Amino acid sequence: MQNIIYAALSAGLESLLEYLSAHVLTCLIPAFFIAGAISALLKKDIILRYFGADAPKWLCYPVAAISGTVLAVCSCTILPMFAGIERKGAGIGPATAFLFSGPAINLMAIVLTARVLGLDIGIARAIAAVTMAVLIGLIMSSVFPGERRPSRNPGSKDGSVSRTTLLFIGVLIAILLVATSSAVSMTPKIAILSALILVASYIMWRHYTPVERRAFLGETWWLAKRIFPLLLAGTFVVGVIGYFLPMDLIRMIMGSNSFISCLTASIIGAVLYMPTLLEVPIVGTLFGYSSGVTAPGPALALLLAGPSLSLPNMIVIARVIGPRKAGVYVTLVVLISTLIGMIYGALVS
Repeated sequence: MQNIIYAALSAGLESLLEYLSAHVLTCLIPAFFIAGAISALLKKDIILRYFGADAPKWLCYPVAAISGTVLAVCSCTILPMFAGIERKGAGIGPATAFLFSGPAINLMAIVLTARVLGLDIGIARAIAAVTMAVLIGLIMSSVFPGERRPSRNPGSKDGSVSRTTLLFIGVLIAILLVATSSAVSMTPKIAILSALILVASYIMWRHYTPVERRAFLGETWWLAKRIFPLLLAGTFVVGVIGYFLPMDLIRMIMGSNSFISCLTASIIGAVLYMPTLLEVPIVGTLFGYSSGVTAPGPALALLLAGPSLSLPNMIVIARVIGPRKAGVYVTLVVLISTLIGMIYGALVS
């Protein structure tokens, strides 16, 4: 018994150390700074124009759903940015559409899915992810109509962003994209990142007042201390859970396109942590889609739920928007992923 407990705790610690080494410097730190800039430097009217509860649906949901194509982020890296726009006054519908789309519609992941797992499932993933982001946002907005926040006219002229702030946030996003890119080797990556960090530092100290700088750093630190400890605890628990997962049984269950198979895949994807882009080899190799062990329906369900959710992600979401709304959001991701997986499985079969 002691050996089992020791092995499980070791698996949790290994998962935590792997997460710290692979994601803190390259993903989370840039994401926290982006979130701090959104929260401290962007005018509230900007967020309300594109993500506010009163923003036109034809505008806010496409913007939220497609935003993920720009951000190469995982289910944990998106959290600081989600917390930033939510803190700034975004409506629950557009905010959760953005929360799902960030990890789910990653352009690099879609391309990798098509190249490694097949063009058909790559296209299905892209279409399904955009559709899901909009559906989840609309349903969340309908379920929680009382969460609408009073805002100014979304078309107000006050909702303009200064070129300096736009440039500063653009540089921070560039830092995140370069840091997470696998296409750039280490030496040029360090050189590019160093140059971008110098540019960001220059913009901050040259164009912002001491009050604005303190607000930016204060918001960044507030988000980090609120989110980061929960991510660490959740990642450790995921490692422990992974130790006890009966993979052979799971592969056997996921061998058909049935409701149980797709639901099992969605639940596993919702609990396990899948780093950006690694969901493709995980589905292809670990769960056996490439060898025909896992059916197409569960494979797509896993590709939809896996990158957008994880146990650490769910813990933080509950902290940011409350357990009730977080529970509805997680349920929607799992059920819609299951339904889309079943439809896709029936079509390709």
